[in-house]
Amino acid sequence: MSLFKARDWWSTILGEKEEFDQGCLCVADVDNSGSGQDKIIVGSYMGYLRIFNPHPVKPGDGVQPEDLLLEVQLREPILQVEVGKFVSGTEGLHLAVLHCRKLCVYSVSGTLGNVEHGNQYQIKLMYEHNLQRTACNMTYGPFGGVKGRDLICIQSMDGMLMLFEQESYAFGRFLPGFLLPGPLTYSSRTDSFITVSSCQQVESYKYQVLAFATDADERQETEQQKLSSGKRVAVDWVLNIGEQALDICVVSFNQAVSSVFVLGERNFFCLKDNGQIRFMKKLDYSPSCFIPYCSVKEGTINTLVGNHSKMLNVYQDVTLKWATQLPHIPVSVKVANLQDLKGVIVTLSDNGHLQCSYLGTDPSLFQAPRVDSREINYEEFDAEMKELQKIIKEATKTQDILPKSEKHRDLIVTAEVSPNLDAESQATDSEVKAEAVPSVTVKITIQSRVTAQKPNLAVCVQPPLAVTCDQFVFDDLEPDSSETVVLSVFLKGNCSPSELEGNCMVSYHIPTGIPKVAQCNFTLPLRLICFPAQPSKAANHKLTIDTNKPPISFLTIFPDFVDPSEDEQANVLGFQFLTGSKTTLLASKTSQRYRIQSDQLEDLWLITKELTLRLEEHFKKQSCKDFACTFSGSIPLQEYFELIDQHFELRLNAEKFQELLSERAVQFRAIERRLLTRFKDKTPAPLQHLDTLLEGTFREVIALADAAEENQANMFQAFTKLKSATHLMIMLISLWQKLSADQVAILEATFLPLAEDTPELGWEETVDAAVSYLLRTCLSKSSKEQALTLSSQLCMPKDTSRLKKNITLFCDRLAKGGRLSLSTDSATQQATVTPGGCATIPESDLEERTVIPGSTATFPSHGQIAKQKSKP
Repeated sequence: MSLFKARDWWSTILGEKEEFDQGCLCVADVDNSGSGQDKIIVGSYMGYLRIFNPHPVKPGDGVQPEDLLLEVQLREPILQVEVGKFVSGTEGLHLAVLHCRKLCVYSVSGTLGNVEHGNQYQIKLMYEHNLQRTACNMTYGPFGGVKGRDLICIQSMDGMLMLFEQESYAFGRFLPGFLLPGPLTYSSRTDSFITVSSCQQVESYKYQVLAFATDADERQETEQQKLSSGKRVAVDWVLNIGEQALDICVVSFNQAVSSVFVLGERNFFCLKDNGQIRFMKKLDYSPSCFIPYCSVKEGTINTLVGNHSKMLNVYQDVTLKWATQLPHIPVSVKVANLQDLKGVIVTLSDNGHLQCSYLGTDPSLFQAPRVDSREINYEEFDAEMKELQKIIKEATKTQDILPKSEKHRDLIVTAEVSPNLDAESQATDSEVKAEAVPSVTVKITIQSRVTAQKPNLAVCVQPPLAVTCDQFVFDDLEPDSSETVVLSVFLKGNCSPSELEGNCMVSYHIPTGIPKVAQCNFTLPLRLICFPAQPSKAANHKLTIDTNKPPISFLTIFPDFVDPSEDEQANVLGFQFLTGSKTTLLASKTSQRYRIQSDQLEDLWLITKELTLRLEEHFKKQSCKDFACTFSGSIPLQEYFELIDQHFELRLNAEKFQELLSERAVQFRAIERRLLTRFKDKTPAPLQHLDTLLEGTFREVIALADAAEENQANMFQAFTKLKSATHLMIMLISLWQKLSADQVAILEATFLPLAEDTPELGWEETVDAAVSYLLRTCLSKSSKEQALTLSSQLCMPKDTSRLKKNITLFCDRLAKGGRLSLSTDSATQQATVTPGGCATIPESDLEERTVIPGSTATFPSHGQIAKQKSKP
């Protein structure tokens, strides 16, 4: 047996499927045997009353038939059992049983048996009280200082204290400010009742105050009662403990000093008679029950505290002296004297596990055998050590972050996007003004290798894209089973998305209870948001992407947008977005260049991304590994800054609308109060046009709310455009500086920190902080810049001038050889290679023989550019 397990002295299981709680256990010499040995009294919510007198032959024995003195089934659930001097004319102990609507007092007596069956025990009803209110709990004691008898106080569910002087009902009083019943106890030294209210306060009420207060026959006081001469119930003292209490107990081992112990949800408190805290102990577990008892050390009190981790802790004041493991979670604990054994710990669980245990250990009888002395071969030990170190080193090198079991995943989710658009569009409630909004089918399959409990599938796409259904709940999946769902994705908002990617995530539990998640990504086709159109002749924004391979015909890389019968479109292609804008893509026959042009900067992003991805895929199929794209033009910062200003202006408008709405709401409530005051006045008075003012203010509130809602929709569209332009800027910077994947990841984390804007945190201040950090660390010029401290608090700036200045400086530092790194050591930065060719390519250089139908714009060849550069 473990050192810290409670030693089982005697135990039993009470009944089948019965329930027990805190007040269902009591220990006392209930049959007045005079031997000083306690009996264990247990009542259950099923109405069973049992009395035990354990007599194990040896510690750990189970229950014997003669251990059960009495078992009787009462007709009602038993809320609490107590033993005291409850019958007048005698000082013998009697048993009080509290039911929901009844209080019964019994005498327990035994008859000596003349046969082998042993003694016979029976209970006799002495008296009972039918309660007018539903009972919660009770306490007892010599109320008012009476001698030789105990009175009973019952707390009802609606906050009434009902006091009984043994066979007769004394009076009832309602507790002030009552909401929910709490634990209740009686302090004989101060003659007061102590409880914990639903306000999380320990409250004390004097018995004399309750006795002379106004009678509480009715909960609601009438006018006559308010004017009567009776006193109201007043609290003696109050202490706020800040948490709900589980139990309360008064301990008085010394006549001069008594202590009030309160067990909270996370602390237990020891209070003086006047409510001052003597000490408190913060618990790092969730307690379930407690009992203070006498300590062997003078001036201290021992406390047993049970918790929901099946542990029983022994404290001497606030010092933990012992911790022992129980086989169950105790809901009630007592200390009893059983069979000349003092200090037996009696615990009861909510399902009826009754155990008597003690604290102690078994002496160890194990003796270590003698070790034969032998000579130590240090060379063998040294060789073995080197071999073990080699194994450890190899293991740490190849060690995976995830456990090996994760390599063979328990559940696999896959998403398959249909290559063709739906024949019949599934788009619903779309805000797009196009004639037809297409949709594409996504088939998601879940394959489980183990039992997956409560699997839940969530499908996410970037707004303004939407899905027909984004949540799926399945029944438990058996091993080697699968589930398939089909959904459609379409464009719902009236703006182009910044990404054409989606995510599927399945959350589930394995049989051991461990939660797990499996996910996968899918890419949507470009045809979902645009369709082929006639190329445009001119555009406001143009980009030129250089490659190191000859241009590829659009018939090859864009077969879904080019009609094979139209040969003239082999080098030029137009894309018409559903939102109305148009983008044109041109390919040069000789200069290994592609040009993307559009009237909107943000519309260049998806076409440019699709172009580079399809080119990489094409050359990968051709087994060409040295294909690369570059950008040698100027970064369109000014156009990018215009999008930032548009988004920021809408954020400022949102704040203004919020302030105006707050002002009008305050005005509206003030007018309402004035009107209510006029309407409640007994003497009618003219409204003085308050009703007209109320109606006008109401219309202003509605108009401001509509304007704020419209501004919110515009801000969402502006943020989506800003994200698309930011993706384009990241791509152009990475192609311009030939950044590695890690550096591109730093760029994305810097410029795309937020999935969406919130009133508390916006894109501008977040990006400004990230760019400032990079400028002061990896892109810093001197140690003086590194020493500058950044503000730890992000707030909305007054304007975007600082942000635009930092972004310009950021690009300038990259152009001068700066390299992105998470390291703050600027001395390690590589600044030896300065990228060349950052000038804008003139439009005159884009003249070539290949002409767009109806346009004169062409591409130059590399030879033409070289000749022009060589001219003086």
